[in-house]
This record gives sequence, C-alpha cells and structure tokens, in this order.
Amino acid sequence: MDQTTSPAPVIKRHRHELKRRNLTVQTVTAITPHMLRIVLHGADLSDFTSLGFDDHIKLFLDNGSDKPSMREYTPRAYDQAGQTLALDFAIHEAGPATAWALSAKPGDPLLIGGPRKSAVIAPIFDWYLLVGDETALPAIGRRVEELGPETKIITVVAIIGPEEIQNFKTEADHNAYWVYRPQSRADDPAPLLDALQTHPLPGGNGFIWIAAESGVARALRNHVTDTMGHPSQWTKAAGYWTKGLADGSDKALE
Repeated sequence: MDQTTSPAPVIKRHRHELKRRNLTVQTVTAITPHMLRIVLHGADLSDFTSLGFDDHIKLFLDNGSDKPSMREYTPRAYDQAGQTLALDFAIHEAGPATAWALSAKPGDPLLIGGPRKSAVIAPIFDWYLLVGDETALPAIGRRVEELGPETKIITVVAIIGPEEIQNFKTEADHNAYWVYRPQSRADDPAPLLDALQTHPLPGGNGFIWIAAESGVARALRNHVTDTMGHPSQWTKAAGYWTKGLADGSDKALE
C-alpha cells in the first residue's frame, strides 16, 4: 500500500439496535492485584453483538437516586453459546463502577446497554501497534487474542508495576512492552512517549491504536502523526478518562 493513498474504508462502522439487558454476575476473579474480571450471564445476551475490540457498553449502576450512574466499559470477551459476557475493571480511584465491582458477588444483578456501534479495522495491514494504560487493557487484550496466526502486533502499556502484567493467549506474533510508572503519573504522557521512541516501528504499513487519559492520548496521537509521520487515517486515538472528571471521556480524538 502507498501511504499517500488511504485505503477505503480503513475503518468500517456498524450500528446496532440499542437494547438494555438484565444480567447476573456469574464469577468474580482478580486477574492482577488491580484488575477484576467479572463474568455476567443471562438470556438477554442471546442477540448481543460486539464486532469491534474497542466497543463500549454502558453500565447502569444504582446510586440510591431516581437516575442511575452510567459508566462505559469494553466487552472483554463474549460467549454467545454460553450467554456470558466478561468485563475487566481497573481498580484504582473510587467511583460507582469501581465500588460496584469491588462488592460484586455471584447472583448480583446488572443492567447494561449497547454497544450502540462498532468500528472494525480492515484486515489490510502488515502490523498493528496498540498503546494505552490500564483502562485500555480490556480492549488491548481482546484485540491481541482475536488476531490470527502470522499477524504482527505490538503492545505498549503503562501499568504501576510488574504485578499488573497480563499474559494473553494468542496465535498472533505478539511483542509486549510494559511501561512502569506510579498511578500518580497516569496523566503524564512522558513514560509512553519515551517507550514509543525506544521501540522503532516495523517496516511496511501498520495501524496504530491509542487509548489512555485524554491528555495522554492526545499527546501520543500528535507524536505519532506529527513527529513519526504516521498517516492520520491509519491512526485511532481515544481518551478513555479525563483527570479530575468523574465521567470524563473523549472517544472522538481519532
């Protein structure tokens, strides 16, 4: 492919019927000290659709008022035959979703909605680079595990320490780089920027996906497109959270 010409389309967008689903907690597992995996179950999942690894569903969380708190999470894994849906929760600062996850036990109910849409990247690239922090790990893990043999994928993820490393089962050619920094620096782009400068990109044409704190994601995107010269149409960036905002996300950085 010629990098001066954008394939059409690089990202295909699919819209889904918006539906709310009443589910039940099946299992709760600590996959690292600061990451919980909660598997939900229910017949309402019989027609659940999630085509993109970075899709988002909405959780409706009871807060004692007439209007529930709503938070967005990535479907980590979905088993249609078993009617189960796995969600991973990064456990750091307190919030309604974190509080719910920490207290969740088998049999607890949860109302979810969506996903409203999916963005599917065309399988036309020589390699994929995924960059993010703990909140991006569900999407990154899903993508790594979904890719098939001979697909080259590189992941660069910022975490608080080696105890938070996750091992993904994949047939892809996966190179994982972990960046350690304290949670107090989660809004600082420098650790991930340093990592991108340390690890050169492979030859050929690739797609770069970024998700982190909004300011970090924006700085990484600008570095990738402006400094590294990577085509913007082959780059997708999203702010999964914003420092200082309880529900601050910017999914439209791409």
